[in-house]
Amino acid sequence: MDIPIKPELDPNFIPAVLWNKTYRERVAASSNPVNMALALVRPDETCSIFETQILPLTTENEAQTLRYIERILKFLLWQRGGCKVLIAGCDSMAEKLSAIYSPEGARGFDHEFFGEKVYSQSLEIVACGFAELPAANEQTMPLGRHLDGCRIGFDLGGSDRKCAAVIDGKVVFSEEIEWNPYFESNPDYHIAGINDTLKRAASHLPRVDSIGGSAAGVYVNNEVRVASLFRGVSLSDFDSKVRNLFFNLKKEWDNIPFEVVNDGEVTALAGSMSMGENAVFGLSMGTSEAVGYVTPDGNITPWLNELAFAPVDYREDAPVDEWSGDLGCGVQYFSQQAVARLVPAAGIELPADMPFPEQLVEVQKLMAEGDERAAKIYSTIGTYLGYSIAHYAEFYTIRKMLLLGRVTSGQGGSLIIEKAEEVLGALFPELAEQIEIVTPNEQDKRHGQAVAAASLPRIGDN
Repeated sequence: MDIPIKPELDPNFIPAVLWNKTYRERVAASSNPVNMALALVRPDETCSIFETQILPLTTENEAQTLRYIERILKFLLWQRGGCKVLIAGCDSMAEKLSAIYSPEGARGFDHEFFGEKVYSQSLEIVACGFAELPAANEQTMPLGRHLDGCRIGFDLGGSDRKCAAVIDGKVVFSEEIEWNPYFESNPDYHIAGINDTLKRAASHLPRVDSIGGSAAGVYVNNEVRVASLFRGVSLSDFDSKVRNLFFNLKKEWDNIPFEVVNDGEVTALAGSMSMGENAVFGLSMGTSEAVGYVTPDGNITPWLNELAFAPVDYREDAPVDEWSGDLGCGVQYFSQQAVARLVPAAGIELPADMPFPEQLVEVQKLMAEGDERAAKIYSTIGTYLGYSIAHYAEFYTIRKMLLLGRVTSGQGGSLIIEKAEEVLGALFPELAEQIEIVTPNEQDKRHGQAVAAASLPRIGDN
């Protein structure tokens, strides 16, 4: 496939948006395209519908069509969630996808994630007729924006945990502490670290009326369903100590209002609050790729928005995500992992065992010194981003793209935005006019996420 603007250090990158566009052009040119629809159903009976067309069902088209639908389904699952997938219009594709997303299939990780881990029931993919498809049923809900009283906000990342003490919307204390939770097997490490952060913030308040937090992962009514922060914890310890972690912390804090949600949602909320805008897509490039979304109405959805595991690169030998085992997923393009992956290609020599956060620091130092090798890393990530914004815009209505996270700090962040805007302007001009890429101001960088998290609970609710 001819890629008009190639990432400097990764010329074999195949953007999902261009691959899909090419496939759809073939469909449009075919004599008898086939209508197809996917319904993603959740236990609460909310349902997402995705309609498309595929090439005629011939042997020569099968491989391309399966790749098109499988990658779309993969994206939809990690964007919107669901434990039952109904496929209308192509029974043979439903059968093949069911095998791929089975415990023994290539997407066995996804089967377990969307089955027992998130929704406590097995993931199903079945064929149905168009008349059997449920109606689309998407719900939205308000999130946060409560600033009265004495509040604690915290944010748990893969390399640091942040907190803020807030009185009637004013930050009176904030702090960032390094930690390394990913491969720590003892959950007491995580619990003690979180509680230490809360106590540090509380020491700067006359009282604590509520606590709000954000963290990477899936949280349902404060229950930890799946979270990369606890990936090193055994299943038995997860069930006994982690799953109800925030319920137990709430008890320790006298059962005051206590609310924890996905960090991406709080990222988008923070941007919406600071800008006074909606239709905000927040993307944080840190230890992983965290994404959140505020709808044009200013609400959030029940979607997962875990785009770290959604594909953005369709080449057959794309980088592998070490957790899910899948290829070409966002975490390898928009995180500290992306920087570390590109370091050798840039000709920068760093110890192979140097942790990703430290590699990022070294690249940032080189960038500040005007090193062209470091600039190529950021240019490459920016090109990835331009194509991926166009891809994301097929699934979200976006007016503001809020870009933040450690990878975007300093001069490198400006170059990322410059290259992303170059791709959008040259290849997707309508999106370039519609979407503004913004970064938080210095105050919001320091406090925005924690303040937005602090605003989550409504005081008086228990």
